[in-house]
Amino acid sequence: MIKVLVAGFMGSMGQKTVNMVNQNPDFQLVAGLNPGASEINKAEYNLADDVAVFDQLSDVKTDAEVWIDFTIPSVAFENVKFAIENGIHPVVGTSGMADDQVDELTKLAADKRVGGLIAPNFGLSAVLLMKFATEAAKYFPDAEVIEMHHEDKLDAPSGTAISTAKMIAAARDEPTAPASQESVTGARGGEVDGVPVHSVRLPGYVAHEQVLFGGPGEALTIRQDSFDRESFMSGVKLAVPAAAKAKTLIIGLENIL
Repeated sequence: MIKVLVAGFMGSMGQKTVNMVNQNPDFQLVAGLNPGASEINKAEYNLADDVAVFDQLSDVKTDAEVWIDFTIPSVAFENVKFAIENGIHPVVGTSGMADDQVDELTKLAADKRVGGLIAPNFGLSAVLLMKFATEAAKYFPDAEVIEMHHEDKLDAPSGTAISTAKMIAAARDEPTAPASQESVTGARGGEVDGVPVHSVRLPGYVAHEQVLFGGPGEALTIRQDSFDRESFMSGVKLAVPAAAKAKTLIIGLENIL
């Protein structure tokens, strides 16, 4: 049985994770980390009485083997660094960490031989979209990414969109230089490795992405939709045992499928 700590357990994704861990006979929830945790009624957050809860990182003392992080970008880096330094294998679903932070964590994990997984998306449909888009980019180098999320998502573009754009850029030949000029600043979106990326934040959405490819006389659209956060739990469930035995930090769920 793998002992698990959930950071951000009071949030929407954290609660989905708590339920997934509680329902899996191979996992045991032993701890949770969240601001305000010491004042809660554990039963309201689906926590057993023996689950330790912590308000802040400096208070964490646990025998957890895997640290699942669904927090916010401003604290995720320090959380994951703490986990690795204390021999806890991270599974990170928090997006928005800078590339240099991920590089630092990767080096630390290798030095400590405490591996884990950072994934921009745990939805299997999103992982497959990235795989399909990488293949399509070899034949359609002109591409744009549109990602759509709920209004409370803190980072834009999403980690999934950034990863998708980077994978497209790495796979394709030289694209056609766009001739259009912006009459309104930002109308063409931002760029990630030369791939235009557009972000939408609206109520009613959960997590959605489409990649548009254009070629002479034809076009290709690849799209995925996550209608419920429950869809991400299949990926988290796969990530926990993989992270528990990893010796390096794995980037992307596709690398353990």
